[in-house]
Amino acid sequence: MAKLQRDLESELLFAIQAAGLPVPVHGYKFWPGRRYEFDFAWPHLMLALECEGGSWVDGAHVRGAHFESDCVKYSEAAVRGWRLIRVTAAMIDDGRALSLVARALKGAEP
Repeated sequence: MAKLQRDLESELLFAIQAAGLPVPVHGYKFWPGRRYEFDFAWPHLMLALECEGGSWVDGAHVRGAHFESDCVKYSEAAVRGWRLIRVTAAMIDDGRALSLVARALKGAEP
């Protein structure tokens, strides 16, 4: 039987909302004129969140051109001053992803 594909972004957004944390912008384009976008972002804090699916099943994000494209995207974001949190399905499942987001948001508050 085939595995069902999970919607990691929806799962994490639900957890963020349930925890009462500020709701991020979904699909935020951090570099105008380019196709690069973050899964989630808090633009006023320059904080971004990426859900990395397929890391254990040879998904697109861990292969060839897509992996390189992600490296360029993350590096360009860093050069522009963004803080980036990358999470996997396991990190969403065990609460580490939500903890990282909460800590990053708390540390960014004035």
